[in-house]
Amino acid sequence: MIVVAGEALIDLVPRPAADPAGAPGGGAGGPLPPLLPRLGGGPYNTAVALGRLGTPTAFCSRVSTDGFGTALLDGLRSARVDTSLVQRGPEPTTLAVASVGSDGSAGYGFYAQGTADRLFELPARLPPSARALALGTCSLVLEPGASAYEALLRREADRGVFTLLDPNIRPPVIPDADAYRARFARWLPYVSLLKLSEEDARWLGGVPRGPAAVVLTRGGEGLTVRTRAGAEFAVPAAPADVVDTIGAGDTVNAALLHRLAALGALSERALEALDEERWRDILGFAARAAAVTCSRTGAEPPYEDELP
Repeated sequence: MIVVAGEALIDLVPRPAADPAGAPGGGAGGPLPPLLPRLGGGPYNTAVALGRLGTPTAFCSRVSTDGFGTALLDGLRSARVDTSLVQRGPEPTTLAVASVGSDGSAGYGFYAQGTADRLFELPARLPPSARALALGTCSLVLEPGASAYEALLRREADRGVFTLLDPNIRPPVIPDADAYRARFARWLPYVSLLKLSEEDARWLGGVPRGPAAVVLTRGGEGLTVRTRAGAEFAVPAAPADVVDTIGAGDTVNAALLHRLAALGALSERALEALDEERWRDILGFAARAAAVTCSRTGAEPPYEDELP
């Protein structure tokens, strides 16, 4: 089983201009397009994507008991994701308002004050079948939950669980950039596989060293991996009619873990032993999966039978 830990929230996504239910140039009331609620959150999307790909997956978070929270849990269950590690609370669900550029790139504004996922508490244990743990995004920023997620990362890494970290930097929710960068550096010894976008790497001051491998997503230019031994391999992006990029990086996380699990490579030793052919296979699969997500509105990762 792969455990994904972090926030679940609702993305409010602009209706595509080509949507016949919308009005050209925005809603009938003015220049702003209608906003459509979509299930989201980086870790949530990763868990759903893993479930859709057929990998045994559990989600570890705190989710509201409100209507949005119920919908989020239903989304996990429909993707066959185990929800036994999900904590519940009466606090509201976090909202993320997305803005989509002409190239499909997405920016976000967050409404997270006093929301349920911020009150996550460290679980006593993960299931004995857990072989990997994935974390990232806002859950590692917003306290007090961030400290609990950090403790989970350190504890599970110390007991030999394979770890993937996707910081998925959201500057608007980081109150002290220098403090976050210092904290991020302290996480690296506990990370097996680090996934960064080019934007993340620039914000952090470069691609760090430490993990057994670092996968860098480069938008339309594809994906690159840099290994601890100094090797570097790249694949081009898969063709896609891009609607938006929401959830694309989360889909990459899931595809990487899914393919590594299939290859029996969910350990740092196995990761370091992968050759160029294997890495190109893994990165190519992730690129194809992300292309499917980019072709749809919001975070809608592919099912296994949608991938060649």
